[in-house]
Amino acid sequence: MPYPHSPKHAMLPEPSIIESPPTPIGRKQTQHSSIAKSVMAPPSMARTRSYGREVAETHLLASSEPTIPGGHALTDTPVPTAPNSPRIRATTIDVPGLTKSKVSPDGRIASRDLGSKLVIVMVGLPARGKSYVTKKLARYMNWLQHDTKIFNVGNRRRVAAGALDSLPVESKNQNGVHVPQSSLIKNLTSPRNTHKRTVSSSTDIEGGIDQSAAFFDPNNEAAAELREKVALETLDELLDYVLYEGGSVGILDATNSTLRRRKAVLDRIRQRAGKQIGVVFLESECTDEKLLEANMKLKLQGPDYKECDPVQALEDFKKRVKMYEKNYVPLGDYEEKLGMQYIKMIDVGRKVVTHQIRGFLAAQTVYFLLNFHLSPRQIWITRHGESLDNVTGKIGGDASLSDNGRRYAKALAAFIAFQKKHFHERQLHKHLTNHMPPHPGDTTPPNPEYSNCCQQDADGRPLEKNFCVWTSMLKRSIETAESFDEEEYDIKQMRMLNELNAGIAEGMTYDEIRAKWPQEYAERKADKLRYRYPGAGGESYLDVINRLRAVIVEVERMQDHVLLVAHRVVARVLLAYFLGLQREDVACLDVPLGTLYMLEPKPYGVEFRAYQYNPATEWFDYLENFQLKNDEQKDVKISK
Repeated sequence: MPYPHSPKHAMLPEPSIIESPPTPIGRKQTQHSSIAKSVMAPPSMARTRSYGREVAETHLLASSEPTIPGGHALTDTPVPTAPNSPRIRATTIDVPGLTKSKVSPDGRIASRDLGSKLVIVMVGLPARGKSYVTKKLARYMNWLQHDTKIFNVGNRRRVAAGALDSLPVESKNQNGVHVPQSSLIKNLTSPRNTHKRTVSSSTDIEGGIDQSAAFFDPNNEAAAELREKVALETLDELLDYVLYEGGSVGILDATNSTLRRRKAVLDRIRQRAGKQIGVVFLESECTDEKLLEANMKLKLQGPDYKECDPVQALEDFKKRVKMYEKNYVPLGDYEEKLGMQYIKMIDVGRKVVTHQIRGFLAAQTVYFLLNFHLSPRQIWITRHGESLDNVTGKIGGDASLSDNGRRYAKALAAFIAFQKKHFHERQLHKHLTNHMPPHPGDTTPPNPEYSNCCQQDADGRPLEKNFCVWTSMLKRSIETAESFDEEEYDIKQMRMLNELNAGIAEGMTYDEIRAKWPQEYAERKADKLRYRYPGAGGESYLDVINRLRAVIVEVERMQDHVLLVAHRVVARVLLAYFLGLQREDVACLDVPLGTLYMLEPKPYGVEFRAYQYNPATEWFDYLENFQLKNDEQKDVKISK
């Protein structure tokens, strides 16, 4: 039998968004889709050990009869929370490591709790920073342990139009990039989504293979049809991820700039997932001319204009934008009339407008986006200098620095002062050599930033940035920052940066713990990320992640440089966020004493460098081609 997400139901003819979704195929009894019920049905649940998530193991769509396991007829009614209970399930907060329930013992969103999940639909013209926003947002959500993936329509469009041979193969981690399961050039089917994938050489479509501006002309019907099909196929992959693969948040990265396209997207979501799942439209606008020009220059280095003359590429890209502008309808009155959730970001964080935001994950999204900017700065992370407990191999405690640790602290202050001055010199040089439109051969990526008189002098040159130094409230961290001049640096102690509390094991060596509590030692080794030390104040890595959330958001908000003088577990968790590490690598990352990490946020990711303290020179050596390692000295993959 045909299902609601088959091609014949891909989109309704009228270009207006409707309040109620089309009636799903099947015997409708109440307001929710059969897919929603199949996902929530208890008999089909099986918990996976690796990520602690609930995964639906149902063969509903593969069956020829409209029934679910157990012989029940298809229905739109969700599984009741109690016998004969008519009410819809409540959707409340789920935080791994902080919440617990029968259906979610580890705090992850259970598959049946569809109303707690979220689909984010991006909206906006090209070169408005949509992909930048989605990558940072996905990285943040994944770091908080809410499984999130981005599904980029542009990548799939390039394959369908013949500009690429296949979809990019990305990391299998969940750090803000889509992990494609197939190529568009293959006709694949699955029990979840049975329609064929779009196949096109695009040689007969104007502007096809080279993806020129003509390809995006709304009057180019063949190209418009291809783009529409590609968008809905990408959306189907997103829904597969959220409905069947344990995903909590799916992000559709595309322009979605017309009411007709947004209607088609919303209809498909409601057809397949019902009304319960949260849908937020997130629009990125740019009104600042300087920011828009920098975004356009950055776009010229993307896959559509790779190896093209920058002047000609800019001209073509501006034509493409004008094609989109013909039918562009911003979010606003129409969505408000229908009570739809939406967020508008103006100039990538300068201004944020929200409407009808509901649900925990949607609220977390707004909270993060409110602390967003593009200002260039550096983030430095290091462990404290060697402590007396480090010498004896003890964990935890509150020991002072050793003599070696004090020498490290002195060298650290001198090196940071040098780097602070050098960064400002580079920014001044970049300001003098910036050209728009770009000169032929100019491939230097810009740093898009909206105009801000507080960051510039009278001639528009960037001012030297302030520098913050943050330590924990433990002696070894505080003492490491003692050589910094408080007239030059803003020095602050934060309890959130304290080392993981080892509970009853504080002040012991690992050998002592293994000898005294072999069972506890084995349990920790088996699952370091979730293991919580017993005893008063004992913590797990998940506890540290949650108390560091305020630090991460503050680092994202501030436009100044910052040095975080932390501890081993804290440094691991901080690096995991900024570098998008896979979940299994966080708790085993090798972060030795004497190593200094530099992260410089860029519009295309994060520039990452590492320096090693040299006791002979009392200076820091740059580690060229540095590669993060785990405890077993195996390479750790990063997704910046």
